[in-house]
Amino acid sequence: MAPFTSQELRKGFASFATGVTVITCVDEDQSPHGITISSFNTVSLEPPLILWSLKKHSRLMPWVEAGKKHLIHVLERSQESLAMHFATVKVNQFADIAHQRTDSGLTQIKDCVAYYECETVSVHIGGDHNIIVAKVINLKNYPEKEPLIFARSKFVGLDFSEAKSS
Repeated sequence: MAPFTSQELRKGFASFATGVTVITCVDEDQSPHGITISSFNTVSLEPPLILWSLKKHSRLMPWVEAGKKHLIHVLERSQESLAMHFATVKVNQFADIAHQRTDSGLTQIKDCVAYYECETVSVHIGGDHNIIVAKVINLKNYPEKEPLIFARSKFVGLDFSEAKSS
């Protein structure tokens, strides 16, 4: 095979459709922070583990290290603007975002498809990213809601009305 450019690789990766999530965490002052992530994946049912990736030098790394808690939000089809909002760094990210504090002190964005409250169990280096492996310690799921999907550098949805059950 011929070598490829990073731009060609990026386009190739874009062919893989993925759900869209926002990860929220809190800093040492209990101030909330969030970031849009599409690199979310399930790992194990026993124990309940997930993984996601974050740029190695992200400002959020200190708050998602081993032992720290974070909340993963699976975005709903109509929440494209939330995905774009948390895709860039902003001061006071939650000013105009409907959210609440969970009992554990994390920030929960309202009206998402699912929520996974997690605690990081390990961090692995993967090139220019860190791979965060986390244990799911609490979960809320709303299967009647449709998830937001990202593919070929665009947000899309799935039409579940035509899905056939087996």
